[in-house]
Amino acid sequence: MNPAPVPPALAVAVIVGGLGLGAWVFVLLDRAATDLVSGRRPSVRPLAPLRRAAFLLVQQRAETERPDRAVWMLAPALYVAFAAVGAAVVPWSARLAPADVPVGIVLWGGVEALAIVAVFLHGWSANAPVALVGAYRFVALGLCFMLVSMFVLIAAALPAESLRLSAIVASQRGLWNVVRQPLGLPLFLFVGLGLTFRGPLDFADSADLAGGVAAEVSGPSLLVWETGRAAMAVAFSAMAAAVFLGGWLGPWLPGPVWLGLKTLFVMALMAGLGRSTARLRTESAVTLVWVGLLPLSFLGLAVVGLEVLR
Repeated sequence: MNPAPVPPALAVAVIVGGLGLGAWVFVLLDRAATDLVSGRRPSVRPLAPLRRAAFLLVQQRAETERPDRAVWMLAPALYVAFAAVGAAVVPWSARLAPADVPVGIVLWGGVEALAIVAVFLHGWSANAPVALVGAYRFVALGLCFMLVSMFVLIAAALPAESLRLSAIVASQRGLWNVVRQPLGLPLFLFVGLGLTFRGPLDFADSADLAGGVAAEVSGPSLLVWETGRAAMAVAFSAMAAAVFLGGWLGPWLPGPVWLGLKTLFVMALMAGLGRSTARLRTESAVTLVWVGLLPLSFLGLAVVGLEVLR
């Protein structure tokens, strides 16, 4: 039995509100992870993200020479929109889902691909050398982790015999995919670090490029960009929780609460890995994915396929 669709107005309100709240929590987790890695005691400052947002709202917007202004302003908003679309396919419970489409896994793959395009356009449209280098460097890795994502998600969908997210969650009633497919979640977390350019895959706007694709951005545009990065991390964490950690499944508590707790757990993993792992060299990262992680993801898919055929 498929979950009932959520009224569009309610779905939009919950997704936007959830991503906003999740982005705020992720920023706090990211700051706490930074303190821990630096050897400092984590300081919880709940208002710090709001102060940062207020500062950027009144900051003057930077301007480069002859940028593509329309694309430059649209790309961060598109990145946020793709995060919202990705979050929309994650079912909340056995009876509720914002967009329980039959090809939810495929739709998420489209979100990943279009997010890469949005990041590239953000760097390209500024008409600045540092931003353009960051954009091309990010695209060089985009194809790599997109293929890893495709293999691990298909492997998770095979036991359910469906590309629908609700069916994939329901197929984990006896055993979560994180146990059934031990390589799946670690590889998918690597994809998440690439999609949000953090930790070892921080190539789009890293410090060595003085901000990369966001080097020339300031004011409200930078606020949208930073919000988009955090929102994409939240959407990715919700997808990981649904595909590998059983989504809404769990005793005693309501399904949406379990989904929220599991999403929070993956967010904490993302924040910790992003701050505790050093950035790789571009050529090293490409080699690692093509030579190491991609064969591992295909091996995991082959093993699951053989188990399903038995």
